[in-house]
Order: sequence, then structure tokens, then C-alpha cells
Amino acid sequence: MDEIKNGKHNNLAVVAERLANLTKEELSDKYQKIEDKLFEFANFMEAHLAFLYTPVSSELPTERIIKKALQIEKGLVLPVFTDAKNSINLYKISDYDKDLVKSANDILEPNIEKCKKISLEAIDIAIIPGLAFDDKGGRIGFGNNFYSKLITKLPETCRKVSLAYEEQIVDQIQMESRKFTVDIIITDKRVIYKI
Repeated sequence: MDEIKNGKHNNLAVVAERLANLTKEELSDKYQKIEDKLFEFANFMEAHLAFLYTPVSSELPTERIIKKALQIEKGLVLPVFTDAKNSINLYKISDYDKDLVKSANDILEPNIEKCKKISLEAIDIAIIPGLAFDDKGGRIGFGNNFYSKLITKLPETCRKVSLAYEEQIVDQIQMESRKFTVDIIITDKRVIYKI
């Protein structure tokens, strides 16, 4: 267990250092390439219902992606976090400015008074956030296990995809179980399919 923890800290330190060496312009350019690749990605474009997230601090930003997806009338679902056993409820949004409210944790979430609750089984593709990844689909998140649990509950037919800067890809992430991995990682340089 300690070995996994140490590995996570080392990987996060490597990623943080790499990202710190990039200028805002370089990050913006890389982000644009990732966004372009996502909107060329058949699994995303053909999905009836896509799960996305609103980022926390150092996760890849998604505001532009969400707005662009809504413009092309893609069905979009965002999470509402609950304290009950780290669970997530999913709600469909149709308007970025009108359907989202700030949560107690200062995260943009769907307004549950206005938005329709959606079941996990309805999701065709899920964009899963993370801080570091490896080419086997391993990921390190913030450690609250919200998304690790979500990955295991999504239907088998659902594609689990992460968006990452190339600098977030590390040699290996030690994980307690491979059931928490993502299928595909889209970076500014390539599309990585889990080995």
C-alpha cells in the first residue's frame, strides 16, 4: 500500500514539474489540440449521451468542450456529488449558463431543481478526469475515489476516456486494481488505446 502511495506522489511530482515548465500559450495550444481531437473522435461524436465533468483546480479545463458539445446538440450529463458513500448523481444539462450552479465545494454542478436525473446505464461515453495517466489506462485522481467508483459502475458498453496533456503521461501508475482504468486517453500528441 505504501509503495502505491509513494509511486503516486512521485508521479504527481513529475507531472507537476513538467506542467510548471509550460507557458500559458503552450498550455492553450495543447488544450486546443486535445479539444480538436475529441471533436474528431468517432466514439464521442456518435454518442447519444456523454458524461463530462467540471474541473477542480489542476484538472484539464472543460468549459469550452461543454459549450461546444451543447452547440452541436450533444446530450450531456454532469455529476452532482453527494456525501453519501462518495456517490455521484448524474443530471442532463442543455444550457451551460442557465443549468449550472456552484456547489458548497465551489464546483459547478447541474441545478437539480431544473435538470433531469439520468441513470448510469444511459451513458455512451464518459470523460473521466485525472492528474496523471499511463498507457495502460491507469490514472491518478484527487484520491477521493469518486471517479474510480464511477468507472466500475458504468456499463461495459460505455467508453471511458480521459483528456490529458502529453506531460501528464507517466511510465507506470501502480494501481490496486485494473478495474479502475480508462479505455482511451486523448492527449495533444496522440490517442492512447489501453494496452
